[in-house]
Amino acid sequence: GNYLVFFPSYRFMEEVTSRIDLQEKQRLLVQTSDMREREKEEFLSSFEPDNDESIIGCCVMGGIFSEGIDLKEDRLIGAVIVGTGLPMVCHERELFKNYYEEQNGHGFEYAYLYPGINKVFQAGGRVIRTAEDRGAILLLDERFLQRQYLDLFPREWFPYEIVNLEKMESELKKFWDN
Repeated sequence: GNYLVFFPSYRFMEEVTSRIDLQEKQRLLVQTSDMREREKEEFLSSFEPDNDESIIGCCVMGGIFSEGIDLKEDRLIGAVIVGTGLPMVCHERELFKNYYEEQNGHGFEYAYLYPGINKVFQAGGRVIRTAEDRGAILLLDERFLQRQYLDLFPREWFPYEIVNLEKMESELKKFWDN
């Protein structure tokens, strides 16, 4: 099937995609920072339900492919989200954090956690677009197991399975076999 993999930055995505060894009948598509509308349409049109190959699309979280696209049914069966989506530390964000820390003691949440988890939800939302859609959302970061993240997950994300690299393939197979 077809998957989108969302990365926190172009640099991180480039490092990972340069090391991917594709298996037979797999094709890798990679978002670029300067994609034109025609290139975006070509990228999305590759995600067909009855391809002879699996499409793995690598994108940047919060970018053009993490919201506003509908790859319904078997055009997209999963999303892999690498990292928590936390924004970069910068002067403006730190001012925002300090303000909310003084106001209600939740500066980190308002400045970093909520904007980051929103990007995660938007990326994960690419998988289920209709009532008939079924798919897997893989969250690759141990921080997602912390209470501050788990408390924000939508109820549809429960129950979930915690897997490691050794168990990933068997758990996905079990999911798709059911």
